[in-house]
Amino acid sequence: MIVYAAWTCIVAPLIGTCITPLLAQRSLQYARLGAVSFSCIAALAALCLLPGLTDGQILPLQSEIEWLDDPIDLSFGILIDPLSIVLTNVVAVVSFIIMVYCLGYMGSDPNQVRFWMWMNSFITSMLLLVLSNNLLFMFVGWKLVGVCSYGLIGYYYQDQRSYWIGGPSPSPFITPSQASLKALVVTGVGDMLMLGGILILYFYAGTLNFVELYATAPEWLAVMADRSGMILLVSVLLLAGPIGKSAQFPLHEWLPEAMAGPGPVSALIHAATMVKSGIYFVARLVPLFYVGRWVVGLEEASWFFQIAAWVGGFTALLAATQGIVAVELKKILAYSTVSQIGYMMMALGVAGLGPGLLVDGYTSGIFHLVSHALFKACLFLCAGTVIHAVHSIYIHDMGSLKRWLPLTWLLTLIAALSLMGLPPFPGFWSKDAVLLVTLEANRPLFVLALTTVGLTALYTVRLLATVFYGPASESVNKIFAPQNTRTDGTLSMRVAIIVLGILIVVAGLSGPLLETTLHNSFEANNLSFALSQTAESYDTNASHVIVSGLALLFLLAGGIPGYYFYIRTRSSLNTLFQQSPVLAATHRFFWNRWWMNKFYTVIFIDGTTRIAAWVAHSLESRWNNLVHDKMPRAFTENADRLIRRLRTDTEELLYNVSYVLVLFLLLLIIFIF
Repeated sequence: MIVYAAWTCIVAPLIGTCITPLLAQRSLQYARLGAVSFSCIAALAALCLLPGLTDGQILPLQSEIEWLDDPIDLSFGILIDPLSIVLTNVVAVVSFIIMVYCLGYMGSDPNQVRFWMWMNSFITSMLLLVLSNNLLFMFVGWKLVGVCSYGLIGYYYQDQRSYWIGGPSPSPFITPSQASLKALVVTGVGDMLMLGGILILYFYAGTLNFVELYATAPEWLAVMADRSGMILLVSVLLLAGPIGKSAQFPLHEWLPEAMAGPGPVSALIHAATMVKSGIYFVARLVPLFYVGRWVVGLEEASWFFQIAAWVGGFTALLAATQGIVAVELKKILAYSTVSQIGYMMMALGVAGLGPGLLVDGYTSGIFHLVSHALFKACLFLCAGTVIHAVHSIYIHDMGSLKRWLPLTWLLTLIAALSLMGLPPFPGFWSKDAVLLVTLEANRPLFVLALTTVGLTALYTVRLLATVFYGPASESVNKIFAPQNTRTDGTLSMRVAIIVLGILIVVAGLSGPLLETTLHNSFEANNLSFALSQTAESYDTNASHVIVSGLALLFLLAGGIPGYYFYIRTRSSLNTLFQQSPVLAATHRFFWNRWWMNKFYTVIFIDGTTRIAAWVAHSLESRWNNLVHDKMPRAFTENADRLIRRLRTDTEELLYNVSYVLVLFLLLLIIFIF
């Protein structure tokens, strides 16, 4: 039954994708209900996998269909183990809730058949990614997720002015088509590097199957270590994909612009699915490099964990600083997503920094993934309700919405408290677990993580206060005051956020039990082959109270100033920033995203454009003058055609070369750091 359920998870939304346009020919209502129904089937099938978490004796399970047997043996199959069970439920269940929300949110959209097809395609791709038993088909799902996200982020591809993001003027705006292209290109860079790592892995291991890779890890890792620097190279290449897909430094700049898609798309991509795929892949790789470091004794394998931990820790801090100055509601949540994904990456990284940290680091990273999926999906759906009601993406066009959107306010508050890490919500338990294992592994990383806790509390209180408290903006008064009615969206929108709110509360009340279940499942299955050879462990109970106390202290250090400025005095930190040149410069630095986005724009966009202009108007014009003055007409016509072709090829070549060079420099900086 469990095998059939896993296959159903992949097949059901795929059928939904194919049948939606057929149902639309009969009735648009049939198409909507059909699309949601097939995602419901996938969610129910995913729930059928949960008993496997407590019955480790039947796992891992594989089910394969032979695809190739000559010249290589390759099958298309699924792998059922605790990691895939957890990720499948996160993807399928949260995606179904989001699909229910979409019934009301997208009800009047004229192009919603395309929307439903993209959504089911996205769910199918994610479930293929997390259930595949080998790297090849996992990579197929990985790329399909990128293509589907391109279609969903650029859903409003006609670029109507009302769907622009960025700003407000004089800050630049970005259109949905530009945002989707940026996401596709930036994540594509990481994907191609990751493919190189997969090919090298296959060259040494002779297999792409996860179970076989685990079983033979000591042998092929030892062979790989014979060539100096090879394990480091593979670590960088394999991590490049997750860094891009999960929006980690230095490939993090695509995600804030991905807010151009509809509200539910932001919840789907940035809460439960696409950005979690990178964390899933890192979790798949952790046992391999752990064996290399602590079983085979290869010092070079520790680079995998060092890079993952420091990239995650730095990204968490980087994105949090941008969240405290952003003025777009969904963009604040986007920066928060980047920051929280950094916590997960850091936890998985520190899992290999010591021989006894594997289970605790692994469990804390995946536990935070689960809790984040719940509260961030709820926050994005509530943000969609707010934007849908106010018709603005800017928080300064909101205010005092607690009066008119009471249900949305309550559920946003529940999810926001979980984001801040306040007990007894799930964010407290999962973030506390991450901080605890980080303290045991690396003190500077622990300081980074604690600082991020304070910044998270600050921008979360700012969001709550500006949107739901404080003075009502002119837009709010114009929309709500004449009718003085409460409007929390349609019935399906209300049901979706209520269900997520209930799940957040339940997960919070059962937080220790959930963490223990995950810990035991991973220890007995996903990590058993590595743990059987390394029995050393740390006693972290003594420091648990200290870590919790420090986390709450930093939470208050960020939350109290936010409460004072934005709720009690109803002022703004901007006034404080303007009173000091140093603070003003800091605000400008954060507002400009540490100048990283500007740097990428200058190099990739402006640089390519200038080179193309030079080729077209300087080099080509001189050539034209030469050939027209000195050569026969027939020859010049052929030369013109050749020049046009060379121009196109040259622009593409220069673009690719500049892209690779800059990426190489960024990776070099990371290594030096």
